[in-house]
Amino acid sequence: MDPFETQPAELVNEDDIALADRMKAGRQQILTELRKKIIGQQQVIDETLLTLFVGGNSLIIGVPGLAKTLLIQTMAQVLDLKFARIQFTPDLMPSDITGTDIIQEDAETGGRKMVFAPGPVFTNILLADEINRTPPKTQSALLEAMQEHRVTVQGRTYTLEEPFFVFATQNPIELEGTYPLPEAQLDRFMFHIVIEHPPEDEELEVVRTTTGLSDPDYKRPVTGADLVEFQKLVRKVPVSEAVMRYALSLARTSRLKGDGAPEFAKWVAYGASVRAAQYLILGGKARALTEGRYHVSFEDIRALSHPVLRHRVLLNFHAESEGITTDQIIEQLLDAVAVPQSQM
Repeated sequence: MDPFETQPAELVNEDDIALADRMKAGRQQILTELRKKIIGQQQVIDETLLTLFVGGNSLIIGVPGLAKTLLIQTMAQVLDLKFARIQFTPDLMPSDITGTDIIQEDAETGGRKMVFAPGPVFTNILLADEINRTPPKTQSALLEAMQEHRVTVQGRTYTLEEPFFVFATQNPIELEGTYPLPEAQLDRFMFHIVIEHPPEDEELEVVRTTTGLSDPDYKRPVTGADLVEFQKLVRKVPVSEAVMRYALSLARTSRLKGDGAPEFAKWVAYGASVRAAQYLILGGKARALTEGRYHVSFEDIRALSHPVLRHRVLLNFHAESEGITTDQIIEQLLDAVAVPQSQM
C-alpha cells in the first residue's frame, strides 16, 4: 500500500469509525431514495452530496429542463430539511433575500414597533435559481450567509439555523440581460457542477416516469443533525503531507506566470485561490469517508479537480477566441503537476 496515501487507523477513535460507517450507509440510503425521483446524473448527485457532507455551497450550471431545481428540492425532501427557492430577477432587492424590518402594531399596548420579518434565506437548503439574472448588489446579499451562516440587517446580526446550504443555478445559453457573478462570490462556491443531457436510455426513462403518476414516499434516512455531525467528522480525517502539498501545487501552478510557467499559462488570466486547495482537501476527505476510507488519496484530489477549479481558473480573451475551455486547462494542469511517487 502506498505510504503517501495512508494514515494510521489509530488516529480515528471507535466513535468516529462508527459515525463514518453511518455516513457511508447514509449516503447509499440517500441515493436509494433519490432514485425514486431522479434518473441518472450520478456524478452530479455525488458532487451535491459531497457539498452537503462538507457543509459548503455549490453552483450548478445546465440548460433548462435538466432537473436542477428538482434535484435540490428532492434532496431537501429526502433529508427532511426546510427548503426555499428564490427566482432571481433584475428587480430583486437584497431585502427580498435577507428579510427586512417592518412596522407592526402591538396588540397589547396599541403602539407600533419595528419587527424583523425573515427572508427566504432563513432555511436549511436555499436554491438561488438563475442567480446571474439579478444585479451584483443583490447577488452579494448571499455572501455573508454563504460564508458566515448569518445575515446582518439594519445593523443587527441574525444567525441562520444549521445545517445551511446554498445551491445556485445558471443557464449557460441565455446570457442577454444577465450579470456575471463577481469573482469574490464565485470563489465561495465549493463546486462548479455541470449537468448535461443524459444518455438516450436514461432520457427515455425520464420521459416515461415524468409523464405518469408519481408520488414517492421517502424514508428520510439522514437528518439535518446527522449532516452536522458528518461535517465535523470530515474535518477529522487525516491527510498526509504529500497529498496536502499535491493539492496546493495544483492551485499554485494554475497561477504561475513568466519563466517556468506551464504552456497553458498563456490562456489563464487568473489562477485558483487558496480556497481551491482548501476545498480539494475537504472534498477529498468527504469522498474518502463515503468510500469507506479514513485517509485522502491523490485520486480523491484529482477526481475533484474539475468541479473545484472550473470557476476559479479564469481564462483570458485569447483562450475564448481559440475555443479553449476551462476543463481543457484543468486537464493540462493535472498533466503538468506530477503525482508524488511511493518511496520504498
